[in-house]
Amino acid sequence: MTKRTHRDPTASDPLDRGAGLTAWRQIADRIEADIAGGLFKPGEKLPGEMQFAQRFGVNRHTVRRALGTLAARGLVRATQGGGTFVEFKPLPYTIGRKTRFSELMAKAGREARGELIGSAETVAAADIAEALGIETGSPVLELVTLHRADEVPISMARTWLPLPRFAGIDATYRQTGSLTRAFARHEISDYSRLSTRISARIANAEEAAHLELSRGRVLLVIDSINVNQHGHRIQATRSLFSADRVDLVIDQ
Repeated sequence: MTKRTHRDPTASDPLDRGAGLTAWRQIADRIEADIAGGLFKPGEKLPGEMQFAQRFGVNRHTVRRALGTLAARGLVRATQGGGTFVEFKPLPYTIGRKTRFSELMAKAGREARGELIGSAETVAAADIAEALGIETGSPVLELVTLHRADEVPISMARTWLPLPRFAGIDATYRQTGSLTRAFARHEISDYSRLSTRISARIANAEEAAHLELSRGRVLLVIDSINVNQHGHRIQATRSLFSADRVDLVIDQ
């Protein structure tokens, strides 16, 4: 396939009506060439259907079919009400005794960023209390976070921390964007994985919106428990990963 270069991705680019290829196939090929040529970067939002329709001189239905073909091949992803984005090669994500999102992304040459979506003081349900080694109904701080690599959402997590031990760590996380750095400010110099459980399910509407996924996409669900340098349980987390954005590696 010939690579094409466009300084303006919406500039007029008429189709070859005598090429023997359908209009939607030509559009799909040209957008694919733009992705391969670096005009559209991994994780970048593509122009809208109307902009592509104007560029190629077709209707939006034809553009929609072309984008659907690219999505089926895993080159782009369509989100609910958020547009279409370029996909990128799945990242290796190693689960071991000391799993650190920022370190794993750095090794993969990606820029990591954590965002605090919300936090609340609540009481531990039976499963959370068991994971943390505390009584059911004990106070805990619940954090909801979103983790990105090169601005592409990779995972969403819900974390429970015992109170009053970690009171205020949500504000620290908001400042640092990293639970490891937030722990360090709360006198946790080191921590490690005690247990990991992996399952899978379909993303609900809220999860799909945060992770910029189309309806029906599969999530990897990772339930984990971490302990501090003294072996005390300090963290229970449920992480949700887009199944086609990471390759899980189990480090024993």
